[in-house]
Amino acid sequence: MERPVSTSHGLVPPAINKWFALYAPAKWPAGILTRPEVDQYLGGTKPVVFEQDVADLVALVELVSARPKNADWPVHPIFGRMSGAAWLRWGYLHTDHHLRQFGA
Repeated sequence: MERPVSTSHGLVPPAINKWFALYAPAKWPAGILTRPEVDQYLGGTKPVVFEQDVADLVALVELVSARPKNADWPVHPIFGRMSGAAWLRWGYLHTDHHLRQFGA
């Protein structure tokens, strides 16, 4: 599900944040806050039925991975404008980050 998300205005420029998040040889640390619009405790999607939540996630991953790399991708709220390849790398790293949280 796509939804508008506010932009994060930190002290570090988006291009530097993006490089570290996508290409630095380190795992993402725990505890990084997300934007309030996607935080499940604030404006994001609340967990309901685990099996349905998993099915929704699988459908979303399939939708994103089927998008052509040269398509017009949205602007990332923290990293700014990104290529399709960068978005797919972010998706992989983001998913890996959460799976590691659950020991998967």
